[in-house]
Amino acid sequence: MILEMKVPSPGESIKEVEIATWLVKDGDYVEKDQAIAEVDSDKATLELPAEASGIITLKAEEGDAVAVGAVVCLIDTSAAKPSGAAPVAEVKEEAPKVETSTSSASVKVEAPKAAPVAEKTYATQAPSPAARKILDEKNMQPTDIVGTGKGGRITKDDAVNGVPSMGTPTGGTRGSERTKLSMLRRKVAERLVSAKNETAMLTTFNEVDMTAIYALRAEYKDAFKDKHGLGLGFMSFFTKAVTRALQLFPDVNSMIDGQEKIAYDFCDISVAVSGPKGLMVPVMRSAETLSFRGVEAEIKRLAIRARDGQITVDEMTGGTFTISNGGVFGSMLSTPIINPPQSGILGMHNVVDRAIVKNGQIVIAPVMYVALSYDHRIIDGRESVGFLVAVKEALENPVEHLMGGNAKKALEL
Repeated sequence: MILEMKVPSPGESIKEVEIATWLVKDGDYVEKDQAIAEVDSDKATLELPAEASGIITLKAEEGDAVAVGAVVCLIDTSAAKPSGAAPVAEVKEEAPKVETSTSSASVKVEAPKAAPVAEKTYATQAPSPAARKILDEKNMQPTDIVGTGKGGRITKDDAVNGVPSMGTPTGGTRGSERTKLSMLRRKVAERLVSAKNETAMLTTFNEVDMTAIYALRAEYKDAFKDKHGLGLGFMSFFTKAVTRALQLFPDVNSMIDGQEKIAYDFCDISVAVSGPKGLMVPVMRSAETLSFRGVEAEIKRLAIRARDGQITVDEMTGGTFTISNGGVFGSMLSTPIINPPQSGILGMHNVVDRAIVKNGQIVIAPVMYVALSYDHRIIDGRESVGFLVAVKEALENPVEHLMGGNAKKALEL
């Protein structure tokens, strides 16, 4: 019996996917539920499992855009499984070895061939005494000059006139490679351009003295780890500070739909994380209801799923506000781009010891610059600045504003 495998729908609004990678070869024997391909939608990369066991026949190439519901492969369920499945295992194991060997061989063989091509136009004989003197005065090497004398010998005129251009490459590799952007990356690019072109985006900045948070983490991180099996990071403090500020300034937690404004009484916080296929933005649902432990647990869960390529479309849709932490990569300051249709995004940055003024004295303190990008069509300056100031005051006095005056109770210790 020949089974036609069709592309399942990854989400309600998705009409087509792209075959990113086939994990099997044409003619392989596959087991039911075995991952046979990775497919890219405009929101996530998903694995395609085999619907039955049998010999597979591929009907689409890597990079092909395939409509949801279209046939991508056939599985002959009546085909006998190879004894011990050894042939399948051997093919899968040997193929990379052959490719690696071929690839490395081509590099080893071709790279040395490229060198003589450049050397043919340069000196192959020692320069004349007059030419040598001129080259020494110019601090130049004979290999920098094209010799026009007999046998490639450098003449006096060659030395006088043969100054190589500073822009002329004389070594190293100058290769390039053209690859097709994945459907996910193309969609991200489209959304970013759309956000820049279709919103009145503006960014406001502030700085946060992280001394209080550093002190709390130093005092409680070990006990928090022992009790909950989780690290006590910055993200839980920032998430709690953001949800508090969103409740104080609800316009920042709203968005435009045509000529209407949609306001939310919950805070679904999108968290930008780096995955193997690029930037992903999974959502923490009803983050305002989560404790410090709850936030850390949810962020860890979503980060692991993003890293392992298991994030679903549903987990990345529906956020009302985004937090992006460029500080983990060393960013000092940036203007984050709004994640449409949301109206605001908070950018975190690295923490650096800086000179600041406290009580009339210049002191050294760990400081983070924060940036709020917002859609000025729906959020006015009062709300945007007030929101960022509320985030700042909560982070600089977390025990009072985020922990109800009792840090141990808030951390469930």
